[in-house]
Amino acid sequence: MKILLFCLLVGICRANDKDMVDIVEESEVLLERVKRQVSEDDIKDALCKDKNAGEFFRLVAGGANCRDVVACAENGLQAIRCPPGLAFDLDKQTCEWKNAVKNCNVKARPKLALPLFKTTEPLCDEGYLACGDGQCVKKELFCDGEPNCLDGSDENLCGPRTDPNRADECDPEICRLPDCFCSPTSTKVPGGLEPTDVPQMIVISFDDAVNSNNFDIYKRLFNGQRKNPNSCDIRGTFFVSHKYTNYSMVEELHRLGNEMASHSITHDNDEDYWTLGSKDTWAKEMAGGRAILEKFGRLPVGEVLGVRAPLLRLGGNNMFAALEETEFLYDSSMVAPLQNPPLWPYTTYFAIPHACHGNFQKCPTRSYGVWEMVMNEFDPREVPGQSNEEVSGCVMLDSCSDIRTPDTLYNVLTHNFIRHYEQNRAPMGLYMHAAWFNKSPEMLDALEFWIDEILSTYNNVFFVTMNDVLKFMQQPFPIRDAVKFQGWRSRCTPLDTPDQCATSNTCVLQNAELGGLKQRMQTCAPCPNSYPWLNDPQGSGIIDPLDLVK
Repeated sequence: MKILLFCLLVGICRANDKDMVDIVEESEVLLERVKRQVSEDDIKDALCKDKNAGEFFRLVAGGANCRDVVACAENGLQAIRCPPGLAFDLDKQTCEWKNAVKNCNVKARPKLALPLFKTTEPLCDEGYLACGDGQCVKKELFCDGEPNCLDGSDENLCGPRTDPNRADECDPEICRLPDCFCSPTSTKVPGGLEPTDVPQMIVISFDDAVNSNNFDIYKRLFNGQRKNPNSCDIRGTFFVSHKYTNYSMVEELHRLGNEMASHSITHDNDEDYWTLGSKDTWAKEMAGGRAILEKFGRLPVGEVLGVRAPLLRLGGNNMFAALEETEFLYDSSMVAPLQNPPLWPYTTYFAIPHACHGNFQKCPTRSYGVWEMVMNEFDPREVPGQSNEEVSGCVMLDSCSDIRTPDTLYNVLTHNFIRHYEQNRAPMGLYMHAAWFNKSPEMLDALEFWIDEILSTYNNVFFVTMNDVLKFMQQPFPIRDAVKFQGWRSRCTPLDTPDQCATSNTCVLQNAELGGLKQRMQTCAPCPNSYPWLNDPQGSGIIDPLDLVK
């Protein structure tokens, strides 16, 4: 048989030989049987046996193959190809600019050792859990940021649903206003109000430095002529990063009724700096940013209540532990995937009610006394699609690739407003960077037109700050009480807060942490001795040497 099969394969057999034809037919049956034995499941099992669950890897490494990866899924191998000009970064688990990817010649990351949480018989005493190698370690040491298992497995299964010390699921009987709010889906209206009896709140927020590049844009939007139904000026929230900020302008925006929040001191563009940041790093960045706003923006102590992570790069438990310890009221960095109805803000005492959205995001898993002003994704379509249609949302308006014209912006805003207004009236966030309007001034025209139309059409829609939203949530009231609600009447118009800035000082300063380079800073406060920075937010010029080592 082996000789005949060889004869068949090398093509030297006689086609007119009846015996040979029978052999060919028998061989074809045999080959088909062998093919069936090597099934797709066998291939999948062979490829996936040493891979981390759900993680993308390469079948072939190097060269043009850097765009192509697969992942092991229940129904087989899931393949993706990055767009031209991009390559897949195995470390980040996402497509990235090709010149930024340094692992094209690597097929996969090493498989992580995982703890043994589910076994037929308990391996450890009560209060202890088993590492991947069977070692028993105290439960509270799992997912604390420090490896305690010899194989490191105690830090390898630490997601919002897998951390053994994770926050409990929402319990509305325990979680009560004004200090706590949750619902299993986070779509319920606080206070048990019906959606039709709730004011629709819209929050305009801008990120990054405030300076002459964007101040005129802010003055156009918050011009004192646009009024909420309670006759107070519309207002927004500014997440201010320190470098390049003009604090005289910060002071003026605050005087106009807007809210200032911390967006860090350094705004470091290295994503890992934030993802892997220690609790101390997050505390210095955010609490230090608040101290700078208070001193050089001359804001009342206690009015900087919120933060937003640069690049929306969450720092997990370290970040939220730092926010809790430094007494911030809320964070607004977590993105909720597009869904209907949208989510209301919630406290992080209990488990977050949505998926940790985005590539390699690091959401908190533990319980914290911090509110989350969740960022609901926008539906980028101009009109609602079919109910079963799948669509990817976007969170920052200026990053929505589908918004290319002023008409598109107007239609997308209108569609999403209706989506909030006619469902559960969850606060609608308009998250932006002002640089978008410098590049495309016609988009600012469209936004202004839309705001004016909303204000003239509805008597139950309010453009408020994030802190204003929390004031409502902690003390929910029906729409009939919105006009007289005192929590929304503070700094109602600029007439309520006189301008105290007689002179704006241009300070030319140095700082040892920045290599002694001169930095300019504008402020109505006296110039400090040194440029305020991470380990010296007051600008005293005195830095503890131990801070530079950390």
